[in-house]
Amino acid sequence: MIKMYGMVKTIRNSVVGQYPSCHITNRLEERRAKSRALRQERRRKPDKPDDFVTYEDSGSDEETPQQQEEILNTSYNICDFVRSRENNLFERRSYNFEQTTRYVLTHDMLRETQINLGYVNKVFCSKWLSNRQVVFGTKCNKLLIYDVNMRRVDAIPTLSANRVNHPEVQGGLHSIEINTSRSYLATGARNSADIAVYRLPTLDPVCVGENGHRDLIMGMCWLDDQFLVSGSKDSRLALWRINEDYMDFPDGGKESCPTFATINPLSIRDCRTAQRIRSLCFNKEFREIAALSLNGYIHIFNAETFKQKLSRKLPNCQDNVSIAYHSDGLYAIGCRSYTILLDTRTLQTIKKITSRYSGCGIRATSFEGNLLTVGTGLGMLLFYDIRAGKYLESSVNAARTVTLKCSKGIVYPEDEMDGFNVKYVPAIYTHCYDSTGMRLFAAGGPLPATLVAIISLTRYNMKRNARKVPVYTFGNEIGQQSFE
Repeated sequence: MIKMYGMVKTIRNSVVGQYPSCHITNRLEERRAKSRALRQERRRKPDKPDDFVTYEDSGSDEETPQQQEEILNTSYNICDFVRSRENNLFERRSYNFEQTTRYVLTHDMLRETQINLGYVNKVFCSKWLSNRQVVFGTKCNKLLIYDVNMRRVDAIPTLSANRVNHPEVQGGLHSIEINTSRSYLATGARNSADIAVYRLPTLDPVCVGENGHRDLIMGMCWLDDQFLVSGSKDSRLALWRINEDYMDFPDGGKESCPTFATINPLSIRDCRTAQRIRSLCFNKEFREIAALSLNGYIHIFNAETFKQKLSRKLPNCQDNVSIAYHSDGLYAIGCRSYTILLDTRTLQTIKKITSRYSGCGIRATSFEGNLLTVGTGLGMLLFYDIRAGKYLESSVNAARTVTLKCSKGIVYPEDEMDGFNVKYVPAIYTHCYDSTGMRLFAAGGPLPATLVAIISLTRYNMKRNARKVPVYTFGNEIGQQSFE
């Protein structure tokens, strides 16, 4: 019997004259025993009292007869789930992708496979386009697509516009964002101070946005299917509207070459108190844009009026480079030695998550359900359970936490620095989950900004002796630092 509690759930119907195979009365007593043990653990007085405590009404241990019947008829057996789905039975079924991710991680069911990509400079951003394609951007202004199944890399031409009055900025592609309907992909243009928008799934060029920034674009976020916000090292935010009905497309000529329009921002706002915008995210619940600046401030803009509401100094925050939003009302901010969880309503610090490895530096953060995934400067991915308030623990070895670690990369000899070996531990600057939460792509490289590495993609596949479940993919690439 394959039981993956929380991953699949099937409420089976009783057949006349017999109960389903999961209908075992001892399950009720086991359930009560676990509930009592959990309450005792919560009541145990901690060595250090928490600053914020919640209390739950324990109620009665006894469920109603109807609840007991539903509990006994509920199966967590994946075979029952598959059989019910294949036979199209009239049974209630549910599937939790987040729990699937947890199961694969905690049971150590992944292995690493490297794929060499050659001389390509550092990868800063990435997104899954489909269940087999990942798009990522590099410091050398290349937009590349990696086919997981074919192990092939294709280059997408970057877009350029004629900027007569401003010098061209070259700093790489630092952000890739896809709108909610997955019809447009936004990233940087050939001029790193401009934005470029592509149509999905064909990746045909749509437009280039110019005259919005004077310096490198570091972050973007979609407000809806049309409106996009970009943030730059010039400490400004620009609002763009992506609507092809209002764009003028030039004639492609006799060969009908793909053409794209040129647009200007609807509005530009200086971010007061900010020194270099580093990352952006959109709070859907409060309709707010959160911007993170390198001088240790978080800035909140009203998404409807595009006006700055407030700025708050982060506590003891150094080298803060990434911000992520969780729908439960949390911002996760990656800093030099820990990750800060902020309340989106008050911007008060809820928790400081100290890194398990000193001096690693937090380079990338993201939420997948209730799992906070952290990419570090030491080439490791850490997983923090925000509900349990601790790092995800391994089910294979209870003495350690779940960690994915990249293999060492190679730096070209002519790019070596004093004290920096040819082989290096790549920092992880970007990572992303696919739509199922079952595959993870990550990218990184050497921290020093002047180094260029031989890029290699790393895939984590199922081990041969493991059960067959969807494949996780994990990628590591080149790096950066002075530090970037």
